[in-house]
Amino acid sequence: MKTYVSKLAVFFTILVSSIVVSVSPVYAFETSKLGVHILTTDEVISASELLKFADEWHYVTIPLTWSDTQDPQKWQTFFDLCTQEKIIPIIRLTTEFDPEVGAWKIPNRRHIIDQITFLSNLEWPTKERYIIAFNEVNHAKEWGGTIDPEGYAQILKFTADWAHTEADPYIVLPAGLDLAAPNGPETRDSFVYLNQMLATDETIFDVVDVWNSHSYPNPGFSSSPTRVGKNSLRGYQYELEYLKNKTGKDFKVMITETGWDSNPWLSKQLSSYYAYAMQHIWSDSQVLAVTPFLLQGSPGPFSGFSFLDESGEPTSQYFAFHNAIEKITTLEVTSKVGFKE
Repeated sequence: MKTYVSKLAVFFTILVSSIVVSVSPVYAFETSKLGVHILTTDEVISASELLKFADEWHYVTIPLTWSDTQDPQKWQTFFDLCTQEKIIPIIRLTTEFDPEVGAWKIPNRRHIIDQITFLSNLEWPTKERYIIAFNEVNHAKEWGGTIDPEGYAQILKFTADWAHTEADPYIVLPAGLDLAAPNGPETRDSFVYLNQMLATDETIFDVVDVWNSHSYPNPGFSSSPTRVGKNSLRGYQYELEYLKNKTGKDFKVMITETGWDSNPWLSKQLSSYYAYAMQHIWSDSQVLAVTPFLLQGSPGPFSGFSFLDESGEPTSQYFAFHNAIEKITTLEVTSKVGFKE
C-alpha cells in the first residue's frame, strides 16, 4: 500500500503527568492526541502510515479477546512494532461472541485476571499502560444479552482493583457508552446507566483513572461537528460535567471511538468536519487522545467509517483526515510525555 504522508507536523500534544498514576515517566517525547482504532495486531504498520504526519507518538485503540491470550508472541511482536513506530496502545479488554445468545459474553474474575496477567508478562512500548474495561455495556448485545449496570459496576471495580495492584500499575478506563442509545429492551440511556452504577456503588468512579468516551456525530453518525448535545462530538463534555457533579473530580478523557459514516454527500464535507473537530473540540485540554473508528472495517457494516478499503487502499476518510491536518496552520502547544526510548 502506498504511504500518504502529510506535510504538517506538530499539534495537539498532551501532558501525561497530569494523569494520577503511581509511576513516573523516565524519558520525554512529544506525542499527538490523534490516533486511530484498529481491530487486529497486524494493522499496526498501516495505522502508523496513516498517522505519520509528524515525528510524534500516536495512540491506537485495539481489542484484546480471550483467545488472544493464547498467543503471547503475536502480541509481543505487536508491542515491539508499537515501539518501533511510536504507537501508544490503548488495550480494550474484550470477551468472545456467543452466537447462541447473539451477544458478547460477560467476563468473570478469572477471565479478567488471565487477561491482565497476560498483558503484564509482555514488554510494553510505554511506561503508561492503558486498559479499557470492556465496551458499550449499555447495549445488551455487548453484555451477555442483558443490561446490567449493577453487575458491570462490580466487574469494573474488580478489574481496576486488580490492575492497580500489578507491579507496573495500569491506567484504567471504563467501557465507553453509546451516548445515543435510548431506553428500551436492548439499550439504556447512558446517563440512566451511570446513575444505576452509582446507586450500586457510590464510589465506583473513584476506581477510574481516565474517562473513556464514544462521542460520535449523531444522529446517523453524520451530523455537523458544530452540533451540540450529548449525542454529538461534544458528548464527552456532558459526561465530564456529570462526573464533576457526582464526584467533584475533573477527569481527563480519551475519546476512543468517534467518526463519521461517510457517503457521497458527506465525503465532500469530511475534510472541513475533521478540521473543525481538531481545532475546536479535540483541542480541549481535558482530551488526552482521540482514536477515530476505524482504520479498516471494509468490507462489512463499518465500510463507511473505514480509512482503508478492502484492498488496503486509502478511502475518502483517509484523505479527509490528512487534508484536515494540512488546513491547520496555527499550532497550539508542544509539551512532553514520558515513554521508554
